[in-house]
Amino acid sequence: MKLTECFLAQLEREVPISRRVLERVPEGKPGWKPHEKSMALGYLATLVATMPSWIAMAINQAELDVSPRAGEGYRPKEWKTTSDLVQLLDDSAALARDALARTSDEHLQTAWRLLAGGRMVDESPRHVVVADTFSHIAHHRGQLTVYLRLNGIPVPSVYGPTADEKVF
Repeated sequence: MKLTECFLAQLEREVPISRRVLERVPEGKPGWKPHEKSMALGYLATLVATMPSWIAMAINQAELDVSPRAGEGYRPKEWKTTSDLVQLLDDSAALARDALARTSDEHLQTAWRLLAGGRMVDESPRHVVVADTFSHIAHHRGQLTVYLRLNGIPVPSVYGPTADEKVF
């Protein structure tokens, strides 16, 4: 199996899981945090919804500078309703699908760089960046389920039953 096929299959497994979690994100609480050092709920939900697009970025761009010297850095996409949030996920997943469909395993072997203020923080083969993106999505999606629990919202099944959903 090609890497691109493997990553596409993984994307198709992970997007519905993220959708189930994002569909439960409460509207009107974008600034809520469980702790002063935590990310705000709205920012975290946006991150989970848009992270699949990182796959497209790793394929289509040579690098990313998270703190560019000139210009603005990352600005999260805005959403007002849970439907907007789910649409962000769908759009992000479409970008990832398209990039994976148009790339090759050979291209996924080439280097991609992460920069901060023009300084290289990491350089890895693109296939490693894509694989790590799936882990990163799972990590932040897990955080988001904790935020749901702390807001009294039933947690959907992710990789198995939860206390709120005994069956998938």
